[in-house]
Amino acid sequence: MTTEAAVRPGPVPSADPASGRTACHEPRTSPAPWRSLGTVAGAATVYGVHGAAGRTRWKCFAGRRQLHSPTEAVEWASVPPGGLSGEHRHTRTEEIYLVLRGRGEFLFNGRPHPVGPGTLALTAPGNVHGLRNTGKDDLDWWVIETLAPGTDAVLSGAAHHHPGVPPMGEAVIHDLFKERTVSTSGVFTGPLRQVEVVELDAGERTRLGAPDAELAVFVHEGTGRATADGHTAALASDTCLTLGASTVTGVEAATPLRLLVVALSVPRSAPEAS
Repeated sequence: MTTEAAVRPGPVPSADPASGRTACHEPRTSPAPWRSLGTVAGAATVYGVHGAAGRTRWKCFAGRRQLHSPTEAVEWASVPPGGLSGEHRHTRTEEIYLVLRGRGEFLFNGRPHPVGPGTLALTAPGNVHGLRNTGKDDLDWWVIETLAPGTDAVLSGAAHHHPGVPPMGEAVIHDLFKERTVSTSGVFTGPLRQVEVVELDAGERTRLGAPDAELAVFVHEGTGRATADGHTAALASDTCLTLGASTVTGVEAATPLRLLVVALSVPRSAPEAS
């Protein structure tokens, strides 16, 4: 991922009620040059996610149809006080949970770990995870799920047999707001390589882009605007946009702006974003 130093100015969600599973069904594509652009407005209410009781609010911003990287989904989720996103095993995908607001417990292989705003939890294949709200307010988190290389090979027809599920490991949890940049090296083997915080003061500008990766960008706090190829989009809290590889998007902050940026590597043969 590349971000330039800041300078001063001069789908429609669906759910299977019987299983509690959600599916990322082709969200509405944004105008070029962005792969997708949306907010949490209109989030679906889903009951019994991953077998848990109670409700979850859920929004899918982008999936396989929008992205060239082997990314399953870029999503947002929220559970109320006492709510639970049920524990489930990952056998084919790698996934991050990035807590945006609220307090809770990240459940990893049966053990709880306290989480709050800025907590970044990595789940590699072979492990069981879930998330419980133990606070007094809604617990909101950003979810990005990507295909492990073995799964991607099977789906693309390059391999006929899944390599199997790795053994369980230890919890990998970071404080992104403190560390600022987190590499997934040594934990993930798929396209999700790095998570970063970009903060701008009012009036500051920066440019976002990478030649070999799509970027998923979530506005955690503040307001501003994004500009690329003659298109402009308003940015506000809980806005998410995905940027194509080899594109550059300018960002200008109207008020102090905090962006969460994830790099999703694309195959070398993938076409450049339009």
